[in-house]
Amino acid sequence: MVAHVTSCSLDGVDAQLVDVECDIDRGLPAFHVVGLPAMAVKEGATRIRCALMSLGDDLPLKKVTVNLAPADFRKPGASFDLPIALAVLLANGAPPHAVENLLVLGELGLDGSVRPVQGVLASAMIAKQHGLRGVIVPEASAAEAVAVDGLEVYGISHLVQLSRALMHGAELPVSRAAPVREAGTPIVDMAEVRGQLVARRAIEIAVAGGHNLMLAGPPGTGKTMLARRIPTVLPPLTRDESLETTKVYSAMGLAQGLVTERPFRAPHHSISTQALIGGGAVPRPGEISLAHNGVLFLDEVPEFARVALDSLRQPLEERVVTINRVHSTVRLPASFLLVAAANPCPCGWAHSGMRECTCSRAAIDRYRMRLSGPLLDRIDLQVQVLPVSLDELRRAPPGESSAAIRARVVEARDRQRDRLAPFGVHSNAEMTSRVMRATCKLTNAAEDALHDLVHARGTLTARGVDRVIKCARTIADLDGCDAIDPDHLAEAAGFRAIDPLAAPIGAVA
Repeated sequence: MVAHVTSCSLDGVDAQLVDVECDIDRGLPAFHVVGLPAMAVKEGATRIRCALMSLGDDLPLKKVTVNLAPADFRKPGASFDLPIALAVLLANGAPPHAVENLLVLGELGLDGSVRPVQGVLASAMIAKQHGLRGVIVPEASAAEAVAVDGLEVYGISHLVQLSRALMHGAELPVSRAAPVREAGTPIVDMAEVRGQLVARRAIEIAVAGGHNLMLAGPPGTGKTMLARRIPTVLPPLTRDESLETTKVYSAMGLAQGLVTERPFRAPHHSISTQALIGGGAVPRPGEISLAHNGVLFLDEVPEFARVALDSLRQPLEERVVTINRVHSTVRLPASFLLVAAANPCPCGWAHSGMRECTCSRAAIDRYRMRLSGPLLDRIDLQVQVLPVSLDELRRAPPGESSAAIRARVVEARDRQRDRLAPFGVHSNAEMTSRVMRATCKLTNAAEDALHDLVHARGTLTARGVDRVIKCARTIADLDGCDAIDPDHLAEAAGFRAIDPLAAPIGAVA
């Protein structure tokens, strides 16, 4: 008799169903796994044998053949240990009633313990999609699976629990949803930032509409301080966004239950292109996918490798990253808010009025050339963060709190959600040209102002014009306006610099 157990394998951050078939037949004792198993799956035979021996059982002294179907894609990871062990028990005569219509996933220890695996949330989602009644997963990973409504989740910690359910009719342990933790009081707040009114305004607009932001200026002016406080003004995750984000973290083995706060990722400038974008022989998410529905902060952005920065261009437009391999193509989610910080030159003091710049003209040119024009064109808000005077730093009252800013951001996001819901878009920054034309109404005066603005600048590309309008739409949402007026356009255009690292207006060269 051939036994069948339903399991799954990760493909990027999504799961694909795998049928684990086991046949026990007469012949010389052997254990074969076929169906393009990775080395970790093949080595599972030793773990499975030891785990069964911990139950007082063993692999049958016959020819045991396990097939992982479909056989035309590679199955990585050790998550097939538990389904293969279950298939062996069923093929050896155990009744299947306790595990019928269940998806099984888990890694086995030599003592029979069941260890956590990656991709449990994606596994639970595909189980529900295909009409299975539930999943059997490691107890340590069950908190991810219970986030999927309408699915029975059994979290087991030892193979003996599964054996008793099969042989003696014992009940499998049911996992329940853990209570959602209340968000604690943030340890940082926008109120701590003195001055920098323009940068604070840019951050509010960026967060409200999902627009990319660059903060440029000399060292010590508060660029990183401002960026690190962006999580305190981000709107809460919706249920769908929470599931999407958790699926990415689950695929990387980083999830501990449902992700309830927007991610904030800040990779070091020495990061490789593959680690930033994602990839590998078995494609895995990179930092931009880990920042999905959150913020990717690139501090000292000109220090990043240019090839890594230019690889951001396609994800910034399409909000997914596509990784092509010989036998497959993987699409990973990458809808994130890019926040970049940069000095005007390698030493940081060009045009600062504080210290003399020690960089040569050639060094400055090389430094700035790492930020390509097409990448800068995709950054909607470009702000020069200038030094704050000592009097303002020491005597100025606290700035507006993060809670007050967040309330306006949430209100603006609600307006966007209602307006964009028919188009399946969540924020102004995600609008396509078609959606923008349908939803971004300009007054007649605003149309004239846009015409004058484009001719006066002479440097705005077609993409740049669209991004100015999107940004103006967000400013109108913050103001509670249905139409975009000339003031909204003027403010949005004021945040698009020809060269964000050049000397600020009025500075001494």
